[in-house]
Amino acid sequence: MILKRSLKVVGFVAMAVAAAFVVGCVVMWLWNALVPDLFNGPRITYWQAMGLLVLSHILIRGCGPGRRPWHRDSWFRRFEHRYASLAPEEREKLRETLRGRWSHMHDDEHEKQK
Repeated sequence: MILKRSLKVVGFVAMAVAAAFVVGCVVMWLWNALVPDLFNGPRITYWQAMGLLVLSHILIRGCGPGRRPWHRDSWFRRFEHRYASLAPEEREKLRETLRGRWSHMHDDEHEKQK
């Protein structure tokens, strides 16, 4: 029983190491295939690719377990709560402000359709 469990743990660790190696190689390959030609950037090594993966993980998911600082639900719930507490006049004022701020994006789309 203990042997079977230890073999599962060793197999899981081996699969995790193999997956990390493959993902690092894919990132390195993609970077070296695209960035030097497109942006005149440097070629990177395997360890630099792994560093990019760690950095992107920190920036996107956060540092701690379960921390997702830019996750849609957190900011969207706050926005919904604040929006629901606005008076109808304030809601209309907010809509007009947002339309004025983002209307140029819709104007470009309408011009393309004409």
